[in-house]
Amino acid sequence: MRHLFALRFFCVLLAAPFTAQAQQPTTRPATTPPPRTATPPKTTTPIVKPGAAAKPGTTSGTKTTTAPTGTASPKTSVPAKTSPAPAKTSVPANTSAITNKSTTSVTADPSPTGAAKAAAPAAKPQPPLPANLGSSDQSVRYQNGKTLINQARYDLAMQELEPLTAPAAKFAKAPESAYLYAVAATRAKKWADAEQMLNLLRTEYPSWPGMPDAFFLQAQVSFEQAEPDNALTVLNQIPAGQLDAERENMKATYLPRIKDKPLFQNLLRKYPQDAAVGRAYANKLVSDGWYTDADKSTLDQLITQFSLDRNRYTPRPRAVKKGSYNVAVLLPFEFNDPSWEKIRKNQFVSDLYAGMRIAQDSLQRENHPVQLFAYDTGADTLQLKQVLALPELAGMDMIIGPVYKSGSKILARYARERQILCVNPLSQDGELVLDNEWHYLFEPSNTTQARQAAQFAFSHFTGRTAVVIYEDTKNETAFGQAYKAAYEALGGKVQVLRMVDSDAEEALNTAFSGIDLKTVGHLVVASDNRKAGPYVMGLLQAQGARIPLITYASWLENPRISLGQLDARDVYFIDPHHLDKTAFGVRRFRQLYIQRQNLPPSVFANIGFELLYYFGSQLHQFGPAFQQNLAASGPVSGSVFQGIGYPNGAHDNQYVPITKLEHLEIEVLNPVGLR
Repeated sequence: MRHLFALRFFCVLLAAPFTAQAQQPTTRPATTPPPRTATPPKTTTPIVKPGAAAKPGTTSGTKTTTAPTGTASPKTSVPAKTSPAPAKTSVPANTSAITNKSTTSVTADPSPTGAAKAAAPAAKPQPPLPANLGSSDQSVRYQNGKTLINQARYDLAMQELEPLTAPAAKFAKAPESAYLYAVAATRAKKWADAEQMLNLLRTEYPSWPGMPDAFFLQAQVSFEQAEPDNALTVLNQIPAGQLDAERENMKATYLPRIKDKPLFQNLLRKYPQDAAVGRAYANKLVSDGWYTDADKSTLDQLITQFSLDRNRYTPRPRAVKKGSYNVAVLLPFEFNDPSWEKIRKNQFVSDLYAGMRIAQDSLQRENHPVQLFAYDTGADTLQLKQVLALPELAGMDMIIGPVYKSGSKILARYARERQILCVNPLSQDGELVLDNEWHYLFEPSNTTQARQAAQFAFSHFTGRTAVVIYEDTKNETAFGQAYKAAYEALGGKVQVLRMVDSDAEEALNTAFSGIDLKTVGHLVVASDNRKAGPYVMGLLQAQGARIPLITYASWLENPRISLGQLDARDVYFIDPHHLDKTAFGVRRFRQLYIQRQNLPPSVFANIGFELLYYFGSQLHQFGPAFQQNLAASGPVSGSVFQGIGYPNGAHDNQYVPITKLEHLEIEVLNPVGLR
């Protein structure tokens, strides 16, 4: 059946963002330390295991002792580091049966430095390309397009199908070709291209029997482009009785992502009978901190009109400011395994927590006390669920953690249900905080890093063209696509956007084949792979190209590239963990940390300090529900890092330092306030 596509496409679309996956402790630290040999930090803050009750509000943080590493706790062996296999898809003769391929990413175990990545599994051989690409036979090109979509070669599929779509081509399957082109564009996240083709389909072929599928796809494109009003209008054009369940699933997925209350209020007025809109707005009021006294009549009306559970949709009392706040720290201390190997592997956890303890002392000296309650969540979700079942956790004012992605999703749901703000300390996955007003990332997400780098390039480089090469990983794929979208939205043009597996030298040759770098405005290489840097520097030298290069700060730590090489060229670094070692805050924290730990602080220790000091200060300034206050302020200078901020409702850090070597000294080119 024709509508089978829409059902399968959207079901996989919904499933893909929620794939369980381990989260690396951090990515791309600019100054990754060598393996550390210190014991875990000495602390008097209680560390609680499942079954050991902490008592928030009564514990001072100075009279209880850390649980010894040998004490018993529920022992678990199921790792939280697996992801399901990708959905297999095929393109049958029926155009509408195309399904969306879910994506998977290589996961990694945390190392003591957070820099070591798990070895990628052996890549499956790519299926061969159709032998007759660009054929003059329209039917052949049409079949090629379907084959290439099945192979996830979406750009090539678009090239094959585009000439078949115009009425002037007089191709019998022109409407199907246009629809397939739009499918390929959406899978490549080229929303503007998809929208343009769907508009052509609606205008030139309005009587095509597959128009309900086209309307459904166009609604997705509108939602992705932050145009919910247009998306709902298009969904309402689908005939009654067709794709009903799929439409409701789409609304349930995208409406919670709206972060603008006035925009949502306009939707509620325009679609007063739409139950999905009404439920989503009611959820925003009671779960996302939107509710005010002025919303009482609106919420009562929604509860009555759509038969909502009044107990569930009763707003909780607004949190009040207090003299001291309780903060739960949920990290995989793994005290049930005291082996030396485990201690070394989990050094990043000890460093992170040690940084928080110094921030706690700093806040105390400023008369902003916070009480830390550390819970050992282990390495799997079972132990995390046991921790979340502890009654005292519901009384916390803020939660920090956990490390792994699967655990982050569980905690995010818990925090939203109980309206407790939680902060993930290490993840750079923006998908984790898409639909949750109570969940923040301390780090800038990969897509935010890409957008900030694109804005910097457009405002600082004279050329308006770019080549973007990105590593074959989930994070770097998101970076590459976001960079292209942001740069072209500003008016630039990404001439080449290619994926590469830098472990294979031939793949590097292929990624840069046919590119004359002397004719390009700038080059972007989103790769931490140590083979990528030397190859790119050699290629620039061989071609005699002097163009600006944007890449990660990890290149500064690559022993195969000299600092002199990087200094001699216009190389710009995306450097979220940059530290100005001459700054007073950095020097003071280093001094305090060495006094307590007898070791200099790692990047994780700096993260722990900055995170708790910043968010602890927000607690004392605004109380436990400070989302709107964060949204109303721009980035500010950090205590140790260059800046931190969550303006305009963002839930990941929006400040990304761009640095450059000048006379072998690193300079920040976009300091806070001068971006």
